[in-house]
Amino acid sequence: MTSTRTQSGPISPLALLHELADNWWLVLLRGIAAIAFGILAFFWPAIALVTLVFLWGTYAIVDGVFALAAAIAGVGGEVVPRWWLVLVGIAGILAGVLAFVWPDITAQVLLAFIAAWAILIGVLQIVGAIQLRKEIDGEWLLGLSGLLSILFGVALVAQPSAGALAVVWMIASFAIVVGCLYIALAFRLKQYK
Repeated sequence: MTSTRTQSGPISPLALLHELADNWWLVLLRGIAAIAFGILAFFWPAIALVTLVFLWGTYAIVDGVFALAAAIAGVGGEVVPRWWLVLVGIAGILAGVLAFVWPDITAQVLLAFIAAWAILIGVLQIVGAIQLRKEIDGEWLLGLSGLLSILFGVALVAQPSAGALAVVWMIASFAIVVGCLYIALAFRLKQYK
């Protein structure tokens, strides 16, 4: 068996592309979950803060589980470390669990959790896009979703006193846009399978 990277060298973008292409359907599921969350949030705009906490917590956990599944899916003989997907998965799961552990959390703290999660996820997605830039057309979709995540997190930090309805709509819009980008990326990755 040959290795696509050296022990101390970086991840081979071609190997990363093959792993992502083999698991394109997990990226698709992440996109579908994000869109479903966004639509549900739009249909119930007047939901209470506790409901928002549980709805967002569920989304973060589901997204984290799919990210971990994508990282683990190619374990047998895999030579590509999937650290960035593992970090995305762990961050999502931890943020979701915190939302369930403290359902009476204040709006400011919830926004801080969501903002930190969005910024961390965005940075990790941009790292992934940079690694794929020479391997595929359309890596910008992953980079753009990362940039949107960072901008979303920064907007939440800048406007912590925004009303609950505005927050619900902002989160729903973010989830739908990022979900569409994940779906577009998934079908691009499928072409490389």
